[in-house]
Amino acid sequence: MRPLTLRRIAATLAAALFALPALSSAQDTTRGVRIGLTYDPGTKPGIVVLPVTGVGGDSIAAIVARDLDYGDRIAVITLDATAARNATRATGPNWPLLAQLGAAAAVQVTPTPRGFHLAVYDVAAKKTALIRDYPAPVMSETRVWRAALHGIADDLEASITGTRGIARTRVLFERAGRLWVVDSDGWGETPIGSAPTAGSGSWRPDGRAITYSTYVPSQIVVQELGGRPRTIAGGSGVYISPVFTPDGGSVMYAHGVDEGVDLYVAPAGGGGARRVSVGRGSDNVSPSFSPDGRRIAFTSGRAGHPEIYTMDADGTNVDLLTPLDVGESAYRASPDWSPDGRLVAFQSRIAGQFQLLTVSLRDRGLKQLTSDGSNDDPSWAPDARHLVFVSNRGGTRQLWVIDAESGRTRQLTRGPSARLPAWSPRLGG
Repeated sequence: MRPLTLRRIAATLAAALFALPALSSAQDTTRGVRIGLTYDPGTKPGIVVLPVTGVGGDSIAAIVARDLDYGDRIAVITLDATAARNATRATGPNWPLLAQLGAAAAVQVTPTPRGFHLAVYDVAAKKTALIRDYPAPVMSETRVWRAALHGIADDLEASITGTRGIARTRVLFERAGRLWVVDSDGWGETPIGSAPTAGSGSWRPDGRAITYSTYVPSQIVVQELGGRPRTIAGGSGVYISPVFTPDGGSVMYAHGVDEGVDLYVAPAGGGGARRVSVGRGSDNVSPSFSPDGRRIAFTSGRAGHPEIYTMDADGTNVDLLTPLDVGESAYRASPDWSPDGRLVAFQSRIAGQFQLLTVSLRDRGLKQLTSDGSNDDPSWAPDARHLVFVSNRGGTRQLWVIDAESGRTRQLTRGPSARLPAWSPRLGG
């Protein structure tokens, strides 16, 4: 059985600055306008990413196409060799061929001396629907160069579907006692520093700072990316599962000395902590705020085993969220409130293994998302549709991503075992 009090891990040390040089600014807002394309209602629009010539052209097209595919809102149409040669003409796109392929739009990304030039073509209307230029570094600055392409893909998804993509995000995770980071498409697994073993943690909502716990000494730390870590709570007992409040101004965490663990909140800049939960000897951990900051989902053992509860941000109006289970197998933990406020994801022990479920805040309806292997520690992407989680379905425990609507999964990490993921907010450039 995994300890109740362990949840997702986040960062340590100022070395995080060097791992996230161009991705530490505030969230992007959707740029440009929505493109009105013609396609069958209830289907995903078919999009062709046109071939890109020149050095790095294949990589450019592949990154953008993969990002759009991983968003699960667009049907990316793959071109065979013949179609790739004939998709464009000297006068522009090959409209009849694109229509025959079922494309609602075609996307052309062209490298320029200063970055990338984007053109989007409306196939039904046979016209250019969008033109935009993006600054970007040279290809040799691989991480930042790829981040620029991820930003293009996110803009495309917003313009085509109305929902901004999540390509320009990252996931923190723990491996062999160290913190690692990986891009949302699985590229660039990179260790961060050589910090002492850290515990659960999370991102600040603007993506510019993190909070995390450490075991030795036991404390809660806040660190600006590019700044020095500062301890905001610590001492005897345990200090675990910190999360920022939605406004980023405070941190909520779990603390206990003898019997029982309760939730506390303290200013992110340091100052006196205030106790929030009253567990009366039970363990109350893993807080997750609703998007508006008014309610908190958390794990509590007050019923004799872990279940998911909610309460007001001041600790009042405690309510059992998950249907009360009974028996030795009853165990629900690690809640994460979706960014759109509709669902809480959590892990539940079913037939001896953990599986991921969601519970609706509207009608308390449950939906089981996984059944293959053991799956735990869900963390929502900022689109409120995808979750990163830990699974042993491939043998070793790795990070996987699931589309909560379709059930489509993909493996995110490879190599030695990984665990305790935390998905970042959308990251700017």
